[in-house]
Amino acid sequence: MEDKVILAEKLLRDYRKDKFSFGIECLNDISKHVMQFGKETLLIISQNEWAKSLRIKVRNILNESGIKIIAETGTSAENTPLEDVLALADFIISVKPKSIVCVGGGSAIDCAKAANILASLDPHSKNIESFFGADKVSEIMSMTGAEKLYPLIAVQVAAGSGSHITKYANVTNIKENQKKIIIDNALIPDRAVFDYLTTLTMPLNLTLDGAMDGFSHCLESYYGVNEQVADFKLVEQICLTGIELIISNLPALVKNLNDKELRRRIGIATDLGAYAITLYGTNGAHLNSYNFVDILTHGKICAILNPYYTVFFSTAIEDKLKKIALIYEKYISEDISNLGGRKLGITIAKAMVGFSRQVGFPIKLSEIKGFNDEYIKRSLNAAKNPQLKSKLENMPIPLKADEVDEYMGPVLEAAKTGDFNKIKTIAL
Repeated sequence: MEDKVILAEKLLRDYRKDKFSFGIECLNDISKHVMQFGKETLLIISQNEWAKSLRIKVRNILNESGIKIIAETGTSAENTPLEDVLALADFIISVKPKSIVCVGGGSAIDCAKAANILASLDPHSKNIESFFGADKVSEIMSMTGAEKLYPLIAVQVAAGSGSHITKYANVTNIKENQKKIIIDNALIPDRAVFDYLTTLTMPLNLTLDGAMDGFSHCLESYYGVNEQVADFKLVEQICLTGIELIISNLPALVKNLNDKELRRRIGIATDLGAYAITLYGTNGAHLNSYNFVDILTHGKICAILNPYYTVFFSTAIEDKLKKIALIYEKYISEDISNLGGRKLGITIAKAMVGFSRQVGFPIKLSEIKGFNDEYIKRSLNAAKNPQLKSKLENMPIPLKADEVDEYMGPVLEAAKTGDFNKIKTIAL
């Protein structure tokens, strides 16, 4: 397994090079990254009691390097509520920092990214709707002549979203229970730090959720990437390495949350997931996940849905499924050498379900408290939104908006009951 970790480290170094510090006990690198943008910074870090020791450590790292913290504020709530983004944008506008240091998990960093966009490009009206979708930030920067956003140094403390090294920012309208996404290379933080030891404070539920989010990034990117593109072999290597690290190590980590080596392996795996989605993006499960924010955590809904999308996609990803089957070997009891298409997809889906059961995750929507058919209706309607069409297009079986009800509907119905037979597959 160590050879997989070494490979993962090489892949990550090739990706962000000296702009990303990762590993064990690398938190001190925050200062060297900040210094590249000046000796003053705005610090965004949780003000909650659980983060007290982390706050002290980060402040000391900056102070000892002669970096002045010109202002400090707390991080956003879970799922990056729009109200938190707007408030942080106002704070950034008032401070006008040389750089921004955001220490937190995915929601905190997403909030810093989105607020940075508003503070830099739309400080007066702060209309975030105009930035949702793909490449809107760069388009507006080009039209307005804006050269860049405030330099952002993202310090990750939770293995999962990979927000510290991706081009994505998710923002949730809490009143409408709708999450939307900004996708743009301009959002990739200028510098990033992830000391995997910081994840030792993650409780079991957050550990599982983050790991399965990273798994879903790898899986969906692998499903979606066309085998004919020039960098397919690289993407395949990134995704399969990340998947194997999670499947091989998460069950052991669940039993020993204080194992530093296992924390390192899961952290590296979720970072590979972040690399993967920056190259090719997610699709079905992530698209639907935005509509369950009030009853399910992100990693959990993706973990529930991905087996069902595996069956739907199966006729288009047969060769990929055979490689994934090698990773799930201990969860497959039958001979799959002669299986293909839908039958192979169902076999792999059952293995995924078996893994979820082993680590204590639900396997169907009906097991979730608060779930009802309105969530399916909401998901189908949201999937037709033009701002989210990149997710439909990223599927190995791309769908148009007028095909969503016919094909995505049965996938969600199957996920409700756990019955794979409800899923329609398309012969290719």
